[in-house]
Amino acid sequence: MPDDKSDSDAKDNQPSSVTASKRLRQVASHLPADYSDVLAQIDTLRSIAATPDASRRGYIRQKQAGKLWVRERLDALLDPGSFQEIGSLSGTVTWEQTGPLREKPVAFVPSNNVQGMGRLRGRRVLLTADDFTLRSGHADGASHEKTIYIEKLALALKLPIVKLVDGSSGGGSVTLIRSAGYSYLPYVSMYKYVVEQLNQGIPNLGAVVGPAIGLGAARVVSCHFSVMAADVGSLFNAGPEVVKGATFEEGLDFQTLGGPVVHCTNGTIDNVAANEAECYEQLRTVLGYLPNSGREVPPVIESEDPADREDEALRRIIPRRQTRMYNPWTIIRSVVDRGSWFEIGPLWGRTAIGGLARLDGRPVGVVSLNCEVNGGALDAAGSQKLTRLLKLCDVMNLPVLQFIDVPGYAIGTVAERTATMRWGVELGKTYFTTTTPLFSVIVRRAYGVAGGLMLGARDPVMQVAWPSGQWGSLPLEGGIEVAHRQDLREAEQRGEKAALYQKLEEEYRRLMNPVRTANAFGVEEIIDPKDTRRVCCAWARQVYGTLMAERLADRATGKIRPVFA
Repeated sequence: MPDDKSDSDAKDNQPSSVTASKRLRQVASHLPADYSDVLAQIDTLRSIAATPDASRRGYIRQKQAGKLWVRERLDALLDPGSFQEIGSLSGTVTWEQTGPLREKPVAFVPSNNVQGMGRLRGRRVLLTADDFTLRSGHADGASHEKTIYIEKLALALKLPIVKLVDGSSGGGSVTLIRSAGYSYLPYVSMYKYVVEQLNQGIPNLGAVVGPAIGLGAARVVSCHFSVMAADVGSLFNAGPEVVKGATFEEGLDFQTLGGPVVHCTNGTIDNVAANEAECYEQLRTVLGYLPNSGREVPPVIESEDPADREDEALRRIIPRRQTRMYNPWTIIRSVVDRGSWFEIGPLWGRTAIGGLARLDGRPVGVVSLNCEVNGGALDAAGSQKLTRLLKLCDVMNLPVLQFIDVPGYAIGTVAERTATMRWGVELGKTYFTTTTPLFSVIVRRAYGVAGGLMLGARDPVMQVAWPSGQWGSLPLEGGIEVAHRQDLREAEQRGEKAALYQKLEEEYRRLMNPVRTANAFGVEEIIDPKDTRRVCCAWARQVYGTLMAERLADRATGKIRPVFA
């Protein structure tokens, strides 16, 4: 007998399945066969983001300040056509419904932090750039997540990251309290990833191309190398209005509070550039010396400068009169590959000179002392500058070439008030805790604790001396007075102090002949200054040909762990 209930259920279900099918057909009739509608939305949003709104107040203000718009900066920095954006659709969209299940974007305020991947002279890099025309670069709904993502991506891909800072780089704004409905604890979630990059030798290069405020300032100062555009750049913990309310300092503008005269002379920012274009050229140049990460060898290029090139002018550059000065940059430029010298921090810590160069195409760090400032005695700022450079070279696997002419640490009341010994000892710790190969050319003086720390940090030492070399615990000037105080005092009473001093000085200078030191194997070799380039290039060739592979293996196994931050 048929089940009456089953027949009834079947009749009840039939209209519902027919209705469902009908509805599906209706929906399908409103949608294209492919996903062209979604692709059209994407194209629209990208087009809006890539087109400046010349009527927007922020854009007008940007141009009046003489600054490039963020996407103009990408064009100016990166190889043409190489930029691939990450997060191109992030931002706030206003949608308009155009039919059943259809809508289109009619307005788009993109995230004010543009990120992606591009190339610098063929090298792949990650990039993050602030758009100051939108909310003055302050945080919005997407920039925080984007910032963390790009920092993680640099670690994952082992790619250099370039940061163009013009604003707070995702820093806060009080308006976030209103939109969120509560105030938040200011965690800086991305910073741990930055520190990992710094210590892994993943190049972080930063440019200040506008006001860098708060977190934006911290991000660029944290980089391995930073540069500020003199015409538009400034940097501060908080802007003039906040400072006015906190410290009652009035009448401040961006430049007086934190322009290049402030921060490129105190070591906060490494270098100054005339404008944005020069900033970007410095970024390209620095990257050319650095590997993608500490797991790699720095990029070697073919050099057209002969490795055995001689320079007889170096025989005469060190004056026979010990108190006379000379130009230390002349020695550097003579020894390294022509045109390869790039100085880092030229406006601060001027008792020391540091930078990057090449020896027969091989990148090296370069350290020198500046006898033209404070007689070459290392002060607190000079020690800090060299500490930073040594750490940079260590994480980047850059061997270091040193030109030594140091009379010791700076002395006097200014030296004591600026903690010269503390920072000098920090430099000494850095010499002894870094492991990058060092080669020293003693061009003149090597005295005291400073000389000992700079020369004795490797075992065995790798060094040569020039015939002009002189060394000891103290320079003769002042040293004779200390060692022979009583004799000179008694001679003064007899009216014979000048004669005794001259006799002692002549004796010590005869004994301090560097050849006598070489006789005792106190210095390994004295070379003709004209041959310095040949000797240094041979050292660099040995380092890159043999020691570099061992160093990379030691880093891969954790045997050595360079630290920048």
